[in-house]
Amino acid sequence: MSTYRKIHGRSIQAVTTDPTESVAEGQVWYNTSSDTFKSIVSSSAWVSATPLPETASNGGGAGIQTAALFFGGRSGGAQKSTTSEYNGLGYSAGGAMGTARNQMGTAGTQTAALAATGIIEGPSAIPAQSEEYNGTAWTAGGSASTARFLCGGAGIQTAAIITGGRSPSYTNATEEYDGSSWTSGGVLNRTATLGGTTTGSLTAAVAFGGSPPSPADATNDVTFYDGTSWSEVNNTPIGIKNGGSGGPQTSALYFGGTTPPGNTNVATTVLFDGTNFSTSANMGSSIYIQAPAANATNNKTALSMGGYVGGGSYTAATQEFTSSANVITAGAWASGTALPANRYRLTSFGTATAAVITGGTTNPPGGQPSTTATLEYDGTTMSSGGALGTARRGLGSAGVLTAGIVFGGSGGASDANVNNESEEYDGSSFSEGNNLNTSRSAICGDGPQTAAFAACGYKGPPGSNSNDFEHYDGTSWTNSTSLPSARRWSTGNGPQTASLVTGGETTPSGQITNTEEWNGSGWTAGGAYLSAFSAGASGGTQTAALAFAGRSPSLLSLTAGYDGTSWSTRPSMATARSMVGGTGTISSAFVTGGEISATPPLQTATEEFTAETTALNVKTLTQS
Repeated sequence: MSTYRKIHGRSIQAVTTDPTESVAEGQVWYNTSSDTFKSIVSSSAWVSATPLPETASNGGGAGIQTAALFFGGRSGGAQKSTTSEYNGLGYSAGGAMGTARNQMGTAGTQTAALAATGIIEGPSAIPAQSEEYNGTAWTAGGSASTARFLCGGAGIQTAAIITGGRSPSYTNATEEYDGSSWTSGGVLNRTATLGGTTTGSLTAAVAFGGSPPSPADATNDVTFYDGTSWSEVNNTPIGIKNGGSGGPQTSALYFGGTTPPGNTNVATTVLFDGTNFSTSANMGSSIYIQAPAANATNNKTALSMGGYVGGGSYTAATQEFTSSANVITAGAWASGTALPANRYRLTSFGTATAAVITGGTTNPPGGQPSTTATLEYDGTTMSSGGALGTARRGLGSAGVLTAGIVFGGSGGASDANVNNESEEYDGSSFSEGNNLNTSRSAICGDGPQTAAFAACGYKGPPGSNSNDFEHYDGTSWTNSTSLPSARRWSTGNGPQTASLVTGGETTPSGQITNTEEWNGSGWTAGGAYLSAFSAGASGGTQTAALAFAGRSPSLLSLTAGYDGTSWSTRPSMATARSMVGGTGTISSAFVTGGEISATPPLQTATEEFTAETTALNVKTLTQS
């Protein structure tokens, strides 16, 4: 009997609810609530992720799905020198390349990337020089013997190859890089442009397909490089060129691109185990000449950045491929319940599913008066809450639905009529609290009701902008160390001992990118926001913040997340707007109302944000 379990396997566990983590693929359990047997199964899918900051194709890619790099490329007929770093959720700006170029051979990781040769347009030039990226800046690397573009690249920064391409005639030359200089390697078995369809390492690379000289369209050759020579090992199911690839030689994949006849765009994904091919989930859209992040350890993950879509249009699309026991749902904004009336210069506090929306004005810009109307939002329904004691706009707020506080603002016929009043909210009504030490509007703040802060704002003529910083202890406000610079219409996050103040404006068209962090005793500069902006909204903490909307001075739909060091992009809102209400966390937020450029200038629309989520792929077992 001691060997019974070894012979017959594990017993099946009975549970009342399905597990949510730490479950191996193939594990089976019995759910007593639904009277079903269930298991975890693997699935493969592409999901749309946060797009590049701008449309681009022919760019370089490096790294892996959660730490990737996009650099160079072209958009609108002009080549780029910009670099964008991807953290698996969004993009932040990296150091610019020394030379704007596209169609490079690439290799490496996000913090140690290589861009080799390429093409410079207008008039066209083909540089031999390479550039190296250290995670912050690009520096000049060694020059290749054969200047070329649309070559294949593989490996890491200190052990890479480039092969094939055009110079401008087609070439089969291979060169190896040791981190400082290039030397000749084994000749490729065909002359062809390979673009993003080469992956692997210096001593174990694989090149899929490619485009040979006319009149041929695309080849289906698959060749291996062993650090010395190339050898043909198999043929792809169809001829492919201008696609993406990733993974090592024996666990690789290629995706997208174009195929004959007629250079048809495809969304196909093909897996390769070193010998055999199998098809997997199609990309969400057919893209070619994209930049892949090819340094994954296997073909379970991949990343496609930018490229061309049907009709030759540039795209900013980012697509992630994952094959695992988890289902990934991309982050996105979706429509929520609208305000009952147009409103802007309002404020919100609480969470995305338990929020208070109050103050502001329902008149177009320049109109009066402000309002005392308050709404409570549960993520689905807007219901009336207790009215403010004093009508005002441009006010700040902090706390949660059942214990909140609003402060400052302006009322009456002019924005010069700034206010220092505070009012506390208990979940049903406002009551008068002690006043701020400095009257101001266009003010920001955050934190719980008993540890809130109020920062910056507009003090009105002749005082103009403010850099005042005040703390609230649940009873009274106390002045603290001023911010380094005066501004209004900033966003604020976190409690008073770990505060974050971002953006703002020094004049109506003088928006800034400054991020300031307060540690309880002093201010330090944080990572700059992705765009100069003001009059947006935010939620979260000093190390996990989300900011959205605003103006720069044009209206913004930009959404960005902060990790305590730097800001990176998230999916944009559907409607650009400023002077909005909104709050939440890094993973769940809402925005409502605000000023837009269209007519009418104010709006009632609400949008809700949900960050990317991962869940186990649970399946019910049946006999069919």
